[in-house]
Amino acid sequence: MSAVSPARIPVSDGLPPLVEPRSALSSTEIEHYSRNIMLPEIGSIGQRRLSNARVLVIGAGGLGSPALLYLAAAGVGTIGIIDDDVVDPSNLQRQVVHGATDVGRSKVASASDTIAAINPHVTVEQHPVRLDSSNALDLFSRYDLILDGADNFATRYLANDAAAILGKPYVWGAVLRFTGQVTVFWEKYGPTYRDLFPEPPEHGTVPSCGEAGVLGIVCAAIGSAMAAEAIKLITGIGQSLLGRLQLFDALTSTWREIAVRKDDDAAPITELIDYEGFCGMPPRDATPASSPSWRTISVQELDERLRARNADGADFDLIDVREPSEYALVNIPGSRLIPLAGIQSGDALADLQRDRELVVYCKTGIRSTHAVEALGRAGYTQLTLVSGGILEWIDQVEPDKPRY
Repeated sequence: MSAVSPARIPVSDGLPPLVEPRSALSSTEIEHYSRNIMLPEIGSIGQRRLSNARVLVIGAGGLGSPALLYLAAAGVGTIGIIDDDVVDPSNLQRQVVHGATDVGRSKVASASDTIAAINPHVTVEQHPVRLDSSNALDLFSRYDLILDGADNFATRYLANDAAAILGKPYVWGAVLRFTGQVTVFWEKYGPTYRDLFPEPPEHGTVPSCGEAGVLGIVCAAIGSAMAAEAIKLITGIGQSLLGRLQLFDALTSTWREIAVRKDDDAAPITELIDYEGFCGMPPRDATPASSPSWRTISVQELDERLRARNADGADFDLIDVREPSEYALVNIPGSRLIPLAGIQSGDALADLQRDRELVVYCKTGIRSTHAVEALGRAGYTQLTLVSGGILEWIDQVEPDKPRY
């Protein structure tokens, strides 16, 4: 018995096609995109719209990778990529636009080469720079649509505001551990990122994928959904996720949806601001402020102190405030694990002696800073922060240990 396709009911949210169609496709392009063109909703006109479209992808990482691959395969004519990072071995578990031979290369260059191999009809514009308030409006103005695969709140608010000011649709996604989120923002027709998240979370309270981990296929699911939203907006087909946030849980294999409504009382977005300051992040060029409640040491000094402790029993405890999975992956010898959450809640304070020096580290220094702040508030006075965390330790002291 042959399978019967269910009846399809065309749906539309009334948004106009974002891009005018190109005049014609070459015979090789028609052959390349034949499976798209066979779809009545897309056809030749829709494919020519895709070919005429310009999409900027923020980040060639976990979300950007599948989005870039499918936007290129679908025939989006010009794809811009902005990313100032290089490929790291830990990226390869989910950032499928890169390969093992790309480690150490610019992510933008690596992704561009992959796209060229997939579809020679696509033009890639490389932007190997950090997106900030000084370049966002200029970069965004060159494209029809913005697709945001960034992994931090400052960039998300910046991208949202720049897109709103310029009237551009903004496709957004986020992933963490086994879950993901995806939606569309477009100030001209509906809500923006600020309607979903009016205020950023306190800096350091939401872990990154580098701190909490992420299942690679979650990136594939969300990144592909983002590419689908971009294609629908460009061609004017279907019903977009504008006003709808989809939530994916890989552990239960479920998708659920919640409505996102525009706040009509919110102040209009008219200018870009200091987004790192808005999100509570210290300026990148700022030197750490001195504090009466703790001091900072380098990993080299920690190494010397650990050697001395092993030799004469110097009196201090080395505390790792990361998560158990991170500690199991790699740790500094002689440390013990007390995750940050237990310190901040107070549940772990009984395990910490007040008459001993506590030397605290995490992955990079962010969580350990929150830890010594919480310990200082709890009355601990002998506090020392390890600058740069375990990644700096690996770079400077034990280079044979795995980075993550």
